[in-house]
Amino acid sequence: MDATVITTSLPVLAHDLGQQPITLKLALTAYVVGLGVFIPVCGWVADRFGARTVFRAAIGVFMAGSLLCAASSSLLAFVAARFLQGIGGAMMVPVGRIVIFRSVPRSDLVTAISYLTIPSLLGPVIGPPLGGFITTYFHWRWIFIINVPISILGIYLAGRFIDNFKVEERYPLDVAGFVLSAIGSTLLMLGLSLIDGELISAKLAAGMCAIGVLFLIFYIRYARTAPFPLLDLSLLRIPTFRVSVMAGSLFRIGLGAAPFLLPLSLQIGLGMSAFHAGSITCASAFGAIFMKAIGSSVLRRFGFRSVLIWNALLAAIALASYGLFTATTPYIVMIAVVLLGGFFPSMQFTCFNSMAYADLDSADVSRATSLSSVVQQISLGLGVTIGGLVIIFSSRLQGHATVVAADFWPAFIVIGLFSLASIPLARRLPPDAGSALTGHIPVKPL
Repeated sequence: MDATVITTSLPVLAHDLGQQPITLKLALTAYVVGLGVFIPVCGWVADRFGARTVFRAAIGVFMAGSLLCAASSSLLAFVAARFLQGIGGAMMVPVGRIVIFRSVPRSDLVTAISYLTIPSLLGPVIGPPLGGFITTYFHWRWIFIINVPISILGIYLAGRFIDNFKVEERYPLDVAGFVLSAIGSTLLMLGLSLIDGELISAKLAAGMCAIGVLFLIFYIRYARTAPFPLLDLSLLRIPTFRVSVMAGSLFRIGLGAAPFLLPLSLQIGLGMSAFHAGSITCASAFGAIFMKAIGSSVLRRFGFRSVLIWNALLAAIALASYGLFTATTPYIVMIAVVLLGGFFPSMQFTCFNSMAYADLDSADVSRATSLSSVVQQISLGLGVTIGGLVIIFSSRLQGHATVVAADFWPAFIVIGLFSLASIPLARRLPPDAGSALTGHIPVKPL
């Protein structure tokens, strides 16, 4: 809910903080940077202190970050508070997946992930219209205050229903790897967010990107010889895991921009209110919920490989179609297109998230979850950054003093192309990839 509720409020929030709406992409990126920096250590922390303990602590940190967001009066304070929220989110993402994997038989993993996602999709359903309603009729600060009772309920439920899984034989924490990966990913993500020159010079932002890439290269070289690397890149040798991470990251770059671009295009481009834009944006979540009801059957019938290829094509078309919306587009048509823009990506996520565990040993789950989770979150953050940059450059190339409706369609085309870019990697999978999870039996040619 927190991820989706803020997107419809960016124009008003930016006005109160004295910034341009596109500049607020930095707040979205800060949250993802917090995720990306701290997710790698969370698998180790969960093994050391127990899944339930870490999960409840994560919710507490997230709640504290929410309160600081509500109290923020400047862009710097707001970005710092969002970073703290990201730290809390970082501890929740991999720990939740570890709990699922260790609680559910492997043959039921796809079904479990699909069912588990249904209640979590209530957040995207409620978030956009709720954020628009609060922003339109009350104040955007209440968007973050509502996280407090939700967090308290989450802490209670986690304590009641989650076992405190621990691993007796643990790898030592890779402190050097954490420092290298944290500095590299932080500088790269923030540098890309600032390279438009709105807050700092483009040269300084480019320098941040270059240093970030350098640190990440150092980490890759270090990880090859480290006995217990923080992000174990050797797991990418497993075909199903490699495609899940690499193809999934390309797809998520495209999709990560959609929740940021769509509400802005409806409000800034088409002049809708925050509440009206939120009521359209939330349609994607209804499409995602419907997909979860049939996802297991589709995978059983067609298998991971075929679904990943054809569904990526349909998702790319649906996401790129957002750029065709105009002030004269009927409301029902927008709802239908956004509904499909939730259905197809949700199918893709179920594939990637399930397939990642198809051929993993139980001993590799924590490390694999850390690696896949951090790549996923950084990809989503890159989507926001790339979407914002395309809008800014489109506006400048067309000579617009401010962002207008015509500046958005190139961004939607770009995010559709990123979704298409995942197809060549998916094509490398064998027809029976992950069949132990889906039960799919490929038809042999005569």
